Amino acid sequence: MPTRTVDITTHDGTADAFLAFPDDGERHPGVLLYMDALGLRPVIHALAEQLAAEGYYVLAPNAFYRRGRAPLFEVPDLSSPELRGAFFEHLGPMMQELTPERVQSDANAYLDFLTAQPEVRPGPVGVVGYCMGAVLAVRTAASRPDDVAAVAGFHPGRLATEKPDSAHLLAPLLRAELLFGLAEGDEPMPEFDKAVDAAGVRCTSEVYPGTVHGFTMSDTAAFSPSGLQLHWDRLLPFFARTLRAE
Repeated sequence: MPTRTVDITTHDGTADAFLAFPDDGERHPGVLLYMDALGLRPVIHALAEQLAAEGYYVLAPNAFYRRGRAPLFEVPDLSSPELRGAFFEHLGPMMQELTPERVQSDANAYLDFLTAQPEVRPGPVGVVGYCMGAVLAVRTAASRPDDVAAVAGFHPGRLATEKPDSAHLLAPLLRAELLFGLAEGDEPMPEFDKAVDAAGVRCTSEVYPGTVHGFTMSDTAAFSPSGLQLHWDRLLPFFARTLRAE
């Protein structure tokens, strides 16, 4: 399966990104895949490759490109409270730099690149995000509602906060169908659920039994093989239904 690293010109510079797509000479639905806070790394590449093997053209950008090209850091043993605390203290400023304005600007660049590829079938694309990437996915769908038909998020970051720029306030802008898979320990999303319901947005949300936050990531102690499989069991039919209709 073809994979490669590409550079995407954005308003603020150049974002490196990982591409994976079927090598069959056909055009396929496009999918934008947002990484978790641990960065663009082999486990994200593997998720993109497996999705591509199912018949999608997948673009996974380095959301932290303003700090440099991936990989920006090595992920420590996150089962150690001391190492985990220090690591996320280091990550905090990088995540805070992803303001809604920057996310929207980056999303425009990513979607323009994705939809311009000759191997991508015309029409709306899908977006899938992990952890903080789920928030980026929702913001992307709100910024380009005509171009995004489906959004999936797994062990999502906080989609509803007290801030005036909270993602749940974007619900009236959404046209995409939504799918979320939460870990048992993730915070419930009543404010987000209420907002999308009021906006008439179709949304399915499910708690995956026996999982903790980060369960799809095989390079962390949070990894759950059954949780990852359930994620595929939900994601693939969702994209097949929302992105493959002729």
